Amino acid sequence: MTDSRARRRFLMQSISIVGGLLLAGCDRLSNSRWFTRMLAVAESLNAAVKKGTATRLSMAQEFSASDLSPSFRSNGTSRPSSAEYDRLAAGEFADYRLQVGGLVATPLSLSLDEIRALPSRTQITRHDCVEGWSAIGKWKGARLSALLQKAQPTSAAKYVVFRCADSLDASGSPYYESIDMDDAYHEQTLLAYELNDAVLPIENGAPLRLRVERQLGYKMAKYVMRIDLVDRLDDIGDGQGGYWEDQGYQWYAGI
Repeated sequence: MTDSRARRRFLMQSISIVGGLLLAGCDRLSNSRWFTRMLAVAESLNAAVKKGTATRLSMAQEFSASDLSPSFRSNGTSRPSSAEYDRLAAGEFADYRLQVGGLVATPLSLSLDEIRALPSRTQITRHDCVEGWSAIGKWKGARLSALLQKAQPTSAAKYVVFRCADSLDASGSPYYESIDMDDAYHEQTLLAYELNDAVLPIENGAPLRLRVERQLGYKMAKYVMRIDLVDRLDDIGDGQGGYWEDQGYQWYAGI
């Protein structure tokens, strides 16, 4: 087993354990000072390992068509429960607009046709979920780097935040996720609109799903509605950089 695969397996096992504890209702753990310090230390170590062993140009493994899984399962939300999403889906997302703002010189509002017109990439990669399953799928989408080139992030921008149509929160707050600029400009980072040579299904995140192939599945935000460039994450959500990170998962979950 390669070092990267061993590290990914370790991350999956560790996150599953932590997630299981939190989801099981261990509020005393999540609120205790020693436990939150432990998570912070683990995150710092993980980030240091990332910087020390990988570069922005390192690639996730790609596969051939013969390796495709028979099906690519849905996980998490299979369809956002909002009237606005239902309206967009009923019109096959003809009225969909991706909003891009924050620390950019040129805010954008792009239709799906405009997103499909951006430089694209097709790749066959493996999706590894912390629930313990994996699947290999063929993705086509706009390069996130091409979209950013169009929006022109300012020099202050450090993170890209994805805001989604679905919510896993009782308060109804939109699901969100974030990545840094290294991953944002990576060759394999896509806003995917096709899966296995077909229009991306709703259960897999239509109309757009983030693919950031060097990280675990919970980073792959579905139903992307808005992208913001920011200089900090601590004033978004609970300040950890994503929905699952707010529950105790690591912010960087990469190989």
